Amino acid sequence: MSKEQLKKTVRNYINDNNVCVLATRTGDYVRCTPLEYSYHDDKFWIFSEGGAKFIGLVKNENVCLAVFDGYDRFHNLKSVQVMGKAEIIALFSKCYNVHAKYKKLPLFALEQFAATVNLICVTPTKIEALFSYFKKDGYDARQILD
Repeated sequence: MSKEQLKKTVRNYINDNNVCVLATRTGDYVRCTPLEYSYHDDKFWIFSEGGAKFIGLVKNENVCLAVFDGYDRFHNLKSVQVMGKAEIIALFSKCYNVHAKYKKLPLFALEQFAATVNLICVTPTKIEALFSYFKKDGYDARQILD
């Protein structure tokens, strides 16, 4: 499969969904958390009020993120697994504010929220796509974007 065709297929799939699981790690501690995301500028953007995932995030920028359909049957698999670098965006920085606007979240509401609302940006370094239907077109079901 051409790289451009794969990129388009992966981008469309990611944009057709909005929930991922994010795995973070430090030492022996591993956390996997379901989260809502946005995808633009070839990055995943996640607002989060905190939680145990930050134990790993603050000490290790390397993360794994997955987007997938519920299991239907073996011949109908659809998923992407993303290895990437996570960055916690500074509160109310220009980047933070731009993404809040993108998500239609008023800054005054974020400022008055009871907990701090962090913004995580994940830049993919490798994406593994698994789509059973690729086989119908003569390709391997698993394709990789570096």
